[in-house]
Amino acid sequence: MVGFAPLQNEVLLPDRVADLTGLGQFGIIGEFIAAFIAAFFVGNLMLAMTGVAGPWAKRKITAAFTDRIAVNRVGPFGLLIIVADAVRLLSKELIIPEGADRPAYDLAPIVVASSAMLGFAVIPMGSGIHLADPEAGLVFVFAVASIASIGLLMCGYSSNNKYSMIGGLRSVAQNIAYEIPLIVTGASVVIFAGTLQMSEIVAAQAEPLATVAGVGIPSWYAFVNPFAFMLFLTANMAEVGRNPFDTPEAPTEIVAGYQTEYSSVYFVLIYLGEFLHIFLGGAIITTLFLGGPAGPVLPGIVWFIIKIWAVFLFTQWARSAMPRVRIDQLIQIGWKGMLVLSFANLVLTAIIVGVLIA
Repeated sequence: MVGFAPLQNEVLLPDRVADLTGLGQFGIIGEFIAAFIAAFFVGNLMLAMTGVAGPWAKRKITAAFTDRIAVNRVGPFGLLIIVADAVRLLSKELIIPEGADRPAYDLAPIVVASSAMLGFAVIPMGSGIHLADPEAGLVFVFAVASIASIGLLMCGYSSNNKYSMIGGLRSVAQNIAYEIPLIVTGASVVIFAGTLQMSEIVAAQAEPLATVAGVGIPSWYAFVNPFAFMLFLTANMAEVGRNPFDTPEAPTEIVAGYQTEYSSVYFVLIYLGEFLHIFLGGAIITTLFLGGPAGPVLPGIVWFIIKIWAVFLFTQWARSAMPRVRIDQLIQIGWKGMLVLSFANLVLTAIIVGVLIA
């Protein structure tokens, strides 16, 4: 029978680096250096994927959906547009708006980007690539991801621009309205798995759910509870600001929203943070509902990357296919629709698990 291999109880990446380099013998300092090297590797892996997704893949995917020709002049398949865009944006003059709140204006892009990077610290990526595995890993990743809301609000009010301010306020209102359903839906997965530890949630999905033609179908929670999976996917779309939930930066109403007054490296950080959060959302969905890095034949890290890119592809399809909803409709959907459905799913999940255990 062809099955899906469970996530192995491997040594965490910082410990493996410490063993391979001999840094473990230097005590706390050696462990700190090993942890820094491991975090540097994971961070650059995510940044590399973001660098491909933002300037190149986003344009290519959107062009394919809308029957247009995307970037194709700079390098093979237009891939060197990544370098060209980086040089173009970083070489632009950094213009600070008059009356800006400089400390908040300067810190906001860093907060937006770093909050997403912190979330990857507890995500099991397979093939031994796992920085930390705390018992409350799911709580940690939700907590650090939510810090981005503060960064977006800082972008808005510090820019001394009414359109930026409206975009920042919309972003916070949207994130609050959809973050609660997101967390409540994630709690239904915790009820199934019986743990908040990310590696254990992945391990709980390794058991076969059914066998069809000799192929084992794993008990991924996307199969066990597809309703929760769709709820979480929808709420995640709102959290990362993809259509139809991209009203905080609606160009027809508020120019570019919270990022209107940002240019040069500051704009790059905000743009980078946006795509990092999309990939973080994909990583959380992969961990909670798609078995994490588990999969047949290929190494775990390969399956992990395939799954989060599949989520990214879905977000880009939504961006091309779905019209933007009004801000009042967006908030109403969150508070009157998603919140009620997420709690109904939680109660139903608790009843089902309680009956099965009993």
